[in-house]
Amino acid sequence: MNTKSTTPEARWLKFLERAETALTRAELLLPENPAPINWAKIPAARWERKRGALHGTRQGYGALYPVTSPHSVSLDRLVGIDEQKARIDQNTKQFVAGYPANNVLLTGAPGTGKSSLVKAMLGRYGKRGLRLIEVDKSDLFDLPKILESLQGATQRFILFCDDLAFDVQEGGYRELKAVLDGSITAPPENVLIYATSNRRHLMPTFFYENFSQNGGKSEIHPDEAKEEKMALAERFGLWISFYPFSEDDYLSAVAGWLVHHKIPSPKTAAAGEALRLEALQWARLRGSVSGRTAWQFVRHVAGYKALRSKS
Repeated sequence: MNTKSTTPEARWLKFLERAETALTRAELLLPENPAPINWAKIPAARWERKRGALHGTRQGYGALYPVTSPHSVSLDRLVGIDEQKARIDQNTKQFVAGYPANNVLLTGAPGTGKSSLVKAMLGRYGKRGLRLIEVDKSDLFDLPKILESLQGATQRFILFCDDLAFDVQEGGYRELKAVLDGSITAPPENVLIYATSNRRHLMPTFFYENFSQNGGKSEIHPDEAKEEKMALAERFGLWISFYPFSEDDYLSAVAGWLVHHKIPSPKTAAAGEALRLEALQWARLRGSVSGRTAWQFVRHVAGYKALRSKS
């Protein structure tokens, strides 16, 4: 650029633009100082980092931000998973009472209520001092900072990691392993980790790992590689498995959500059969009979009926 042809005013404006850009980048590296959370009044929080401008990366320092209106889930609304409800409820009850309890890994079929079950624990035990903190997988590097911030609090905290899974060479899982069982620093007694995943072992396993030969690419000790992948899941003291819904489970979930939305039961057998067939057709179009599909179908019915009655 020919600086001689530009005016002093133009050069000054260009300088201000560059200075503003530099300040914006610098702010991402400065630690945030949000107001301390009053856990006596706030039921849930989320650990967040600033989003950087470069490819959406997370930069700077993370902090806990309050969630004043968390997603409320009633335990009674979750059907077809009675055994799973009983196991996680017992573990959480022990934890809230101050007795020994386990970190929990909920794995299995999508849409069967894994995440909803964790959220339901907050609704069930929130008044007894339970608090829920959501931690994204990409922020697991910050687990030591999060645990340090919760030490000394009188409440009991569940760190919730939803849809947890790691690819090969992906970071974060070693920090989680250390917090679960493997660090010389004992985790706070008032904190547990509840994680959900569609993968039982949280990391992918490959067909070739079952063979001793793979074109020269196999490890000398393949069993050790598989054990490394299983090590993280094994550090959770309680495993709870979820299985695909049957058609009856799905229809029971539909009935439960109809009650939740205060939709009256069909007045005739013919109307009831029509609703049943409509629910099944909805599931077939989605290719899934699950609790999530039932919830989505009933939301469709509730909205349709409300709009129709208004018009």
